[in-house]
Amino acid sequence: MSPQKLKIRVLVEDCIGDGACCDEAPGTFELSTDGVACVKTTVTDDPETILRGARVCPTDAIVIIDEESGEQLIP
Repeated sequence: MSPQKLKIRVLVEDCIGDGACCDEAPGTFELSTDGVACVKTTVTDDPETILRGARVCPTDAIVIIDEESGEQLIP
């Protein structure tokens, strides 16, 4: 599975700006000027790193869907 086959969405209303996702997957997530996580324009992390970054979110504010199967992988 390539990063391009993952649909990554941050639920900004649930994000508390913890930054754990950015620490785990810095090629995918960053904190916006508002202090909430967002997905970078160009994602450079491999799929396992992206999933690991999403899993550490303390509020489950990151949703990841496998675009090929439609399966929601996270949360």
